Amino acid sequence: MTHTITTKTKRRLSAAVLAAGVAGLAFSGGVIANTTPSYAQAVQVNPAGQSAGFADVVEKVSPAVVSVRVKEKIEDAADRGDAQQGSPFENLPEGHPLRRFFEFGNPNGGPGAPGQREPRRAPREGMAQGSGFFISDDGYIVTNDHVVEGGTNYTIVLNDGTEYQAKLVGADKRTDLALLKVDAPNTKFTYVGWADDSKVRVGDWVVAVGNPFGLGGSVTSGIVSARGRDIGAGPYDDFLQIDAPVNRGNSGGPAFNLQGQVIGINTAIFSPSGGSVGIGFAIPASTAQSVIQSLRENGNVQRGWLGVQIAPVTKDIAEALGLANTHGAIVTLPDNETPATKAGIRTGDVITAVNGETVASPRELARRVAEFKPGASIDVTVWRDNAAKQIKVQLGNLASLDEASNTSGSSGVPVNPSSLRGYGLTLTPSDDGQGVVVTEVDPDSEAASRGVSAGDTIVAVNGTQVKSQRDVETAIKSASTSGRKAALFQLRNGDQNRFVALPISGS
Repeated sequence: MTHTITTKTKRRLSAAVLAAGVAGLAFSGGVIANTTPSYAQAVQVNPAGQSAGFADVVEKVSPAVVSVRVKEKIEDAADRGDAQQGSPFENLPEGHPLRRFFEFGNPNGGPGAPGQREPRRAPREGMAQGSGFFISDDGYIVTNDHVVEGGTNYTIVLNDGTEYQAKLVGADKRTDLALLKVDAPNTKFTYVGWADDSKVRVGDWVVAVGNPFGLGGSVTSGIVSARGRDIGAGPYDDFLQIDAPVNRGNSGGPAFNLQGQVIGINTAIFSPSGGSVGIGFAIPASTAQSVIQSLRENGNVQRGWLGVQIAPVTKDIAEALGLANTHGAIVTLPDNETPATKAGIRTGDVITAVNGETVASPRELARRVAEFKPGASIDVTVWRDNAAKQIKVQLGNLASLDEASNTSGSSGVPVNPSSLRGYGLTLTPSDDGQGVVVTEVDPDSEAASRGVSAGDTIVAVNGTQVKSQRDVETAIKSASTSGRKAALFQLRNGDQNRFVALPISGS
C-alpha cells in the first residue's frame, strides 16, 4: 500500500503508523553476484569510520537516494470492504499490542473508519510519495512494496531535481520490498552498496536519508536500538529497530552506517500520534539482498514451501514431550497434500533442525525454509515419541501455493457429558467420532488459565488420538507413569489446531 505524504492523506492510511518512505538499494560488486558491472563501484565513505560527524557520509550518499512519486488509482474504503486490505500489517492478530498503531482506517472516525461504508464511487487518481535508492549505476532502485502498490506510473526524482520515468521490475509483499528500473542508457547513476548486517550492533550509529512529508533529501541520525524485531508484519519479520526519526515518506529509504553502506530499508514506525517517536523499523540488508536479487532475475521471489502450520514450543510443551529445551516449532496442522505430509511429517511433531542446523523458533524455521529454492531436498529433524527422527522433504514452491483452506470441525452438541476429574473440564464425544468436545470449563481451573475453552475439541493427548473421555484419562495416566509432569493436549477449533500442556494432577 502506498503512503501519500500530502496533507490529504489516503483514507486507508492511519496517522498511527507511517510506513517509512521509499528507498532504492544499489548492488555492489561482490555483494550480489553478477549484478554489477565490473567497472562500477559503490560510493565509499571513510573506511575507518572515524568521522566526527555525518556530513561526509551524507555528501557521498545523497545523490544515490531518490524520491519516488507513484500515480495510482484510489479506491474508497467502501469498495475495498476492508480498510486494511493490502497492508503489510493486515495480519496482526486481534489483541496484539501493536495492532492499534497499524490500523489504516480514518483515525477521526470519518469515511474509511472500520465498520463504516460509503456509496460506491468511481476510481480516482492520486499521487503518493516515498523514498528509494540506486543499487547499480544502470538504474536499479529499491523501495517498499507498499510504496508502489497499485501504481500505474512511477517517477524518480534525484536530489538535484532531475526526473526520470521508471518501470516496476517486481515486488514481494511478504518482505515489503520492490525493485524499480530507470532506463537511461547514457547515464551512470551514483549508487550505494550493502553492509554486512551480521556485524551491526545495538548502539551503532545510523543515518537515515529520504523524503519525509515530501521534503526530499532530508537526513536524520540515531542509533540501532534493537535487532530481530517481530512486529507481526509477516512470517519473515526480522527488523532492525532504529531511533533515527523517520516519518511518512521515508518508506523505502536507506539507513546507512558511517561507511555509507546500507544496513537496512526503512519501512515502518511505531507511533500513537502519527509522528516519529523514535521507534522505527528497517528491513535488514541481508534480507533485502536475496529478495532483490530474485526480483531482478525472475520478477518474483522463489521460496521453498514446507506446508505446515506451526507454533512455539513452550516450557510446558517441552516438559510434556520430554524435550530438553524450548527450541524448535511444533506442527499444529500439516496442510493437505503438501511436501510435509507427503514426506510423513505429522501434527504434534516438533521440528528441531533443518539440514542439521538447530531451529530456535517458528519464525526462524519459516526463514530457513524460505532460503531454499523450490524443489530442493532438505533433511528435517523432528521430535516424535520421545526420540529424534530425520525426514527428507522435497520442498514445493510457495509462489504457486493454493491458499484454499480445508475447513472441518464438529458441532459440539453435548451428548452424555462427563467431567474430567482434576482438570475442570466437561467432555462429550464429538459428532464425527474424531476427538472429545469440551462443553464446559471451570473458570478457576488450570485449563481455563491456559486458554482451553468450551467448543474446543481434544483431538489427541501426548500424541495419542482420543475418541472418548476414557481415552483421555488413559493417555494422561500413561504420561504420568512415564514420569511426565504435564500432558500435551492437541485442541481443534474449526480449522485451527493448537497445543496446550496441562499439569498432571499429583505431579
